[in-house]
Amino acid sequence: MASSALRHVGALLDAQAAHGSLTVRDHLRALAASNRIHGSRVDEVLEETGLASVAGRRVKTYSLGMRQRLGIAAALLGDPPVVLLDEPSNGLDPEGIIWIRELLRRLAREGRTVLVSSHLMNETASFADHLVVLGRGRLLADTPMREFIDARVQPCDRVRTTDGAALGALLTEHGYEAAEMAEGRWSVRHARVEDIGRMASAAGIPILELSTEEGTLEQAYLDLTAAEAEFTSTSMQPQEV
Repeated sequence: MASSALRHVGALLDAQAAHGSLTVRDHLRALAASNRIHGSRVDEVLEETGLASVAGRRVKTYSLGMRQRLGIAAALLGDPPVVLLDEPSNGLDPEGIIWIRELLRRLAREGRTVLVSSHLMNETASFADHLVVLGRGRLLADTPMREFIDARVQPCDRVRTTDGAALGALLTEHGYEAAEMAEGRWSVRHARVEDIGRMASAAGIPILELSTEEGTLEQAYLDLTAAEAEFTSTSMQPQEV
């Protein structure tokens, strides 16, 4: 297995790992030869990662984002069933971030196991379906993404009206937990937007905005790791009033 490792697991661990004096194509050719991968696969991954037109350039001339693409190309070279990527969107421009997001989804749809390590919480939530959280060397969570978020952050409904007093009285009358925000906005917990809409319509209260705000991975993660963070600035800690 050692001589064909890239056929089993493809990994991007360090975008700076490629030798700067090699051309990008030669770097991938060397990896292919050492892992018994047909040379035609080099051109395929260059096309897939958008590097075909610049494959003759030396690695040292590449930007960070381009090196990320090269590292991903190397990870995909052996067409492996398992792909391990550390911070894959690091250095990518907005178009590149959309590209890597769609790539990861496609790899998963093909039945591959895709493991991504990242500190970009909400970006990770846009494509991942399962979450593992580590803190101080301990396993803190191993659960489906949506279950993790919903268990720690309660979604709420956002309502905006021109008659905040009437809306507040209506919500209180029906036993909803509501908080008044700025500019006629209300935050309502444990309610369905369709129920609020019907109540407001029946009471003749004009509604300018009505939407559900889901909890985010970032919020849930901070809730979980509040006591586990190794380095925390004073601005992140609760302040007494």
